[in-house]
Amino acid sequence: MKRLLSLLLLAALPALAAQPSLNVYFQSTLKDPAYQKKVFQKVASTWQAPASFPKVGKKCVVQAVISRDGRVQNAFVSMESGVKAWDKASLAAVEKASPFPPLPSTYEHKTLEAHFHVAVVP
Repeated sequence: MKRLLSLLLLAALPALAAQPSLNVYFQSTLKDPAYQKKVFQKVASTWQAPASFPKVGKKCVVQAVISRDGRVQNAFVSMESGVKAWDKASLAAVEKASPFPPLPSTYEHKTLEAHFHVAVVP
């Protein structure tokens, strides 16, 4: 019995130690790391973890189109984590973070696509 309990506790440890992780991937035409950092920080500051987490290794991907003035023109969940509350919180963080700073003057395009990956890591 003690051995079974130990195995169960060991199996639960990764879930207890799991934490959210945010990564942002920008359209390759953006070469401004300072802008990328500002967008990342703004979304990270608005993201609020829901009560239920997906399994470790699962993630939600939110795709967003950012206009020249920094507003999010369009955002949607393109990959679901398996936990609706997690996906909803991820989308809400991107939407609440808008507007971002205006796109850099050196950026030649009218919009910028960004993919926000909100995962659960050990």
